[in-house]
Formats: sequence, structure tokens, C-alpha cells
Amino acid sequence: MNKIITISREFGSGGREIGKRLADELNYAYYDKEIITAIAKETGMSEEYINNISEKGLYPYAFQFAKSFSVVPTFQSNQTDILVAQQRVIKEIAKKGNCIIVGRGANVILKEYNPMNIFVYSDMESKINRCREKAEENENLSEKEMEKKINQINKERKNFHNVISNIEWGEKSNYNLCINTSNIEIKNIIPSLASYIENWFRGNK
Repeated sequence: MNKIITISREFGSGGREIGKRLADELNYAYYDKEIITAIAKETGMSEEYINNISEKGLYPYAFQFAKSFSVVPTFQSNQTDILVAQQRVIKEIAKKGNCIIVGRGANVILKEYNPMNIFVYSDMESKINRCREKAEENENLSEKEMEKKINQINKERKNFHNVISNIEWGEKSNYNLCINTSNIEIKNIIPSLASYIENWFRGNK
């Protein structure tokens, strides 16, 4: 069976960077925004709209969406199509080879594939600093505004996770490894993290 790593992460914690650097270190395929592109091709919807639905903007009644991805009559057809396509795309990716998938509920969707599930988090100060480093030049949010934005995005990620699973987002017992990136230079931990992951897969064949 292919070796699959899923990365769930708090906004600003550096989860995406960990995923990309690990993929390079382990020579695994890396999937993040590529999933959105694949869903867009399959559904004919825009990538921006799909991204909002798949990780951010589900309407309140979306929480009626069945855990088995079946269609609920009150759920808008576009949103249903996106969630079903996302499940299909992620499972197809898992069949291709060793890979790292960031976000999109992959830890839930690929449960039967026995992936290594990682959760990345950090303290608020570190999240704010990382967000500032990656912010566009015209983004001038105050520290309070930045904190509000971070909390809102994390709330949306948690809500989306609740749509597709009973597993609690961010609860340490639901992951194989939790990484606190507070005050850490991510590139410095990648070699030891890759070694840990290789040992984990050897013990979970």
C-alpha cells in the first residue's frame, strides 16, 4: 500500500511549509491547491468558489450533510458536487503513489488507507508572525485584526471537518503526530521529522 501523509493545520502554523519540505525530503508527491484544480476540471466550477466551499464557506445547513457523503435534499447541489468530487479526487491521488496531502479532510477521507495523520499548531504570536511574513504588501492588518482573521479561518476549518466526520479537528488523540511550531524554524526540523515518519511507516506496514 502507498505511503500517505495527511497534514491538518491551524492557519499560520506553517503546516503547508512542512508538507512541501517533507515532500521534497522524502521524494513524495505533494498535493494542496492541485486538488482544487482537479475538482474545478471535474465540476466546471471556478477554483476560487471551490476553495471557499471545500475549506471555508459552508452554509449553516451544510452540517446536515451526511458523514457518508450521501446527498441531503436541503444541501445545495453545487456544494454537494464539490464535496463528492473532492472525496473522489483525493482517493484517486492516494492510489497513484506515496504522497502528502494538505488539508481538505484527507485524514477522514483516506481512513481506510491507514495514512500517517499529522496536526500542526502553534501559539498565536508565532501564527501572527508567519502570516505577516507571507502577507501581500497591501495587507496592513493590526495585530488584533490578524488574530481575529486567524481565529475565523480556524473556526471555518473546524466546521468543515465537522461536516464530513465525527472526529474532532485538532484533538491530539485523533492524529499520529502533533507538531508545535512555536518559535521554530521549520526547515531545521525536516530531516529529523522525515526520519521519524520513515520509522513510523516501517512499524505500521
